[in-house]
Amino acid sequence: MLRHWHVSFLSFCFFFLFLFLFLWTPYDEISATRTFSVDLINKTCKTCSDKSTVFNYTFCSASLQEIPVSRTTNLQGLAIVAMELALQNATHTLSVIKELLRNETWGHPFASACLRDCDVLYSDGVITLVDAVAAFLEGKYGSAGAWLTAVMDGTTTCEEGFGDMEEASPLTEQNYSVFQLCDVALCIVNLLVSHA
Repeated sequence: MLRHWHVSFLSFCFFFLFLFLFLWTPYDEISATRTFSVDLINKTCKTCSDKSTVFNYTFCSASLQEIPVSRTTNLQGLAIVAMELALQNATHTLSVIKELLRNETWGHPFASACLRDCDVLYSDGVITLVDAVAAFLEGKYGSAGAWLTAVMDGTTTCEEGFGDMEEASPLTEQNYSVFQLCDVALCIVNLLVSHA
């Protein structure tokens, strides 16, 4: 019952964000925005990549261009696209973790302990990402950035937990994706703050 409510709530959030992105850009500006949208994505990803040694330009550009609505939006819209993608990925990762924990034949006791830690981190992370989106929509960019950073820290903690136990992480790809998507959103939030 709780899981069903949680999924329904996330679906509502995704629908709301999708609708919001279209309302953010006035109709008469959409054609002009579409013309320069790929340039905006590439320029934004390049700017962010130049500011950080861990930021992946290729990942940023490919992720944002995969979402059609990102081709008709502005910088604020790109931040929301990145946060929505991070939320989707974090929610999926949480499902993967729970499935691995249900599989009693998987891994060693140390690996299971790491998975339980990741379960807590990602459960908190999903809620934190929802809070980050809400803060961003309210113009509270500082709070949004802090929450995005907290989720990034959670993915790093999850991944490092396996290394500390000398166990192979089954979540390396997921941790990387959520980290990078949050980093994309965080960089855009910081760009918006610097241009305010």
